[in-house]
Amino acid sequence: MSDPSDHPADATLAGDALDQAVTRVEHELGRLFARIRVGWREAAATVHPDLQPLGYQVLTSIASGKANSAGAIIERLQTDKSAVSRHVRQLEQLGLVDSVRDPDDRRARRLVATDLAQERVAIARAQYEGRIGDRLRTWSAADLEHFADLLDALGR
Repeated sequence: MSDPSDHPADATLAGDALDQAVTRVEHELGRLFARIRVGWREAAATVHPDLQPLGYQVLTSIASGKANSAGAIIERLQTDKSAVSRHVRQLEQLGLVDSVRDPDDRRARRLVATDLAQERVAIARAQYEGRIGDRLRTWSAADLEHFADLLDALGR
């Protein structure tokens, strides 16, 4: 088998095809991210009409147990401290999050989702994940595993 670099015209065509494929992937990722943002907006409104998408992400980080402090939320969501503080205050005012003493460090506070938050997040997730899940369930398990591997590699 010959090397495309042996034939400059073939190498140019291969490069053009690769550039077009990269452009298409970037376009499709943009469309997917837009749909995800719409889903977050709808999920936030399901939890509370005044909740913003970032507030929903903060709440789900707390409710899932993946982040229970402002610092952990900032790291998880890659956002700034003032935005997280603002959303945590709103979540507390809406009765969705409580700040409690950390049993391991009595000086520290932990953020905990209330029962109301757990209930509303479960409803919002069911609606949101149902839409994406329904689409993904039309794929084979092998395709899903391959897709997950590619996403993982892209995110590194």
